[in-house]
Amino acid sequence: MSGGRNGRIRAARGRPPSGQSALRVISGSARGRRLKSVPGDSTRPIMDRVKEALFNILSTRVEGTQWWDLFAGTGAVGIEALSRGAAFVRFSEISSPALEVLHWNIAHCGFGQLSEVLSGDALKFIRLPTNRVFDYIYVAPPQYKNLWTTSLQGLDANPGWVRPGGTIVVQIDPREDAEVDLLAFREIESRKYGRTLLKFLQR
Repeated sequence: MSGGRNGRIRAARGRPPSGQSALRVISGSARGRRLKSVPGDSTRPIMDRVKEALFNILSTRVEGTQWWDLFAGTGAVGIEALSRGAAFVRFSEISSPALEVLHWNIAHCGFGQLSEVLSGDALKFIRLPTNRVFDYIYVAPPQYKNLWTTSLQGLDANPGWVRPGGTIVVQIDPREDAEVDLLAFREIESRKYGRTLLKFLQR
């Protein structure tokens, strides 16, 4: 799928999209690159310290893996994975302002050939027949809309997106946490960092 029409990212030229640069790539081949953020509250940003904690947990298991950054926003998580040696990342995003920032960030870090960008509704994408199997799916939807539970239920109904032994990582506000009955996935760990909760579910 990489290198397809959706996966081709134009080289970043001229001025970047508007939005304050509050994110950076922490480690790996693109270490230190500043990423643009998305104005407004249409996405759920990840703080650098939480992102660093996430990848410290995953450690050496990132290299050579396949990722889907389901509600990509800025693409910060998927880009960090690529910087640390992931083989491929699929980014999906529905917001036009976020897509502009996402394309710029990927091109800025030089990861166009290792990724694809799907423009549209992530909840519809996960209901489609599987055309790729992922080691990690990162779920960080806009807050307080129960989209994370709907996403888990959708993936549970179509678990072939995740390889056996693969992991879904959910990023939510701790106040959003709830029990979700799943058949194909089980929660194996959760970590709280201030107002961010990371939940790890394994197939």
